[in-house]
Amino acid sequence: MPALTRWFLRSALISFILALLLGLVIAARAPLNLEFPASAFSPVFFHLFMVGWVAQLIFGVVFWMFPKYSREQPRGSEALGWATFWLLNLGLALRLVGEPAQVLAPSRLWGWLLAASALLQWLAGMIFVINTWGRVKER
Repeated sequence: MPALTRWFLRSALISFILALLLGLVIAARAPLNLEFPASAFSPVFFHLFMVGWVAQLIFGVVFWMFPKYSREQPRGSEALGWATFWLLNLGLALRLVGEPAQVLAPSRLWGWLLAASALLQWLAGMIFVINTWGRVKER
């Protein structure tokens, strides 16, 4: 298993654990008398689950298991693979900070942080598609 795939899968598993933990905290707000709006953390839960867990799991498995691109570069560009990993996770980290901050203390700074987060995740997605496109072929 390539190192990049291991990083994607381990990051996916960490995101999955964090998403489940955050979901538990959100659900336990009322019984535990926790005073925070669910709207501050629901988008974080969603992004941890869908981007952190599902997308990273898919990206890691695709990098590893899809048909070979070429003999020289069987998995496409490894540099583009790592760029995808870091851009996706940096965007996710900015989202984890920016979403609750924007709800709890709205400001332009948090809005720009969320825009940067979305841009980084979009770039990661585009790079992933560019790096994977040539591996989608008939037998």
